[in-house]
Amino acid sequence: MLDVAPLHRLRDNIASVYMGNMQAVDRLVVCLLARGHVLIEDVPGVGKTVLANALARSLDCTFSRVQCTPDLLPSDITGVSIYHRERDAFEFKKGPVFANVVLADEINRATPRTQSALLEAMAEGTVSADGHVFQLPAPFIVVATQNPYEFEGTYFLPENQLDRFLMRMSLGYPSPDDESRILHRQPARTTLRDLRPVMTGQEVVDLQAAVDAVRMDQSLVDYVIALASATRTHEELQVGISPRGSLALAQSARATALLAGRDYCVPEDVVSNVIPVCAHRVVSRTYMHQGDTLTTRRILQQVLEQVASPS
Repeated sequence: MLDVAPLHRLRDNIASVYMGNMQAVDRLVVCLLARGHVLIEDVPGVGKTVLANALARSLDCTFSRVQCTPDLLPSDITGVSIYHRERDAFEFKKGPVFANVVLADEINRATPRTQSALLEAMAEGTVSADGHVFQLPAPFIVVATQNPYEFEGTYFLPENQLDRFLMRMSLGYPSPDDESRILHRQPARTTLRDLRPVMTGQEVVDLQAAVDAVRMDQSLVDYVIALASATRTHEELQVGISPRGSLALAQSARATALLAGRDYCVPEDVVSNVIPVCAHRVVSRTYMHQGDTLTTRRILQQVLEQVASPS
């Protein structure tokens, strides 16, 4: 069995502040382990920012927050070159994306042009500026929050931007017991402020390397491919799961196995990740935009029922 005590400490530390859906906490940790990024979509006031802040404060890493607005420029995220008269030279001043944990709050209030400024950073872990390529620190994770598209003042995320997020998830409303704890403790004002790191950046990097070593049997690889193929030929889908989506699903399954203390994957590791990893990557024929997750979730559930999992 693998030593997952650091991961349990991380989960418990986050849960001491975010008093809601523990499945969301697990998925956030899985994204961190899988070197992925996460998009949290829900109505205002259910704890999206609290969850992201709790993760950042639980890691002994650098943290930055970008409050997305319609007038935000790409250079406000990646950085800008400043001219120094004394030296007669330009110097690149790094933007908030140069941090281990980046919170892009209300990302769909920024224009698509500004949203796209994150593409290279999220896909390759680099930023290109002034003819130079700057490496981002490791670990690196973008936690983006957004309000539902029907809310006023929001923009659709471009499809290529959505595809860079390993998972897209919602939190939902807390249970009555959890809401009672929130009302009594007011964690955003009290415990969040006092939260201390329980894991170093190097520990995160080591665990990410351990994820790569988690064994996935060929039967499970074939299962992932069968699921992807089923979406590509589904009559209700215009766009199915791409090879990048298959890679994301396999890596999420490995991270889920590691979180459970195993060095091998089981079918449940794949099944539990299909909807959060793939629902935003496929496009239905009836609604030609990836903002439609209700339809794609339903279709993916059908695919899961139709494609037999290995025993």
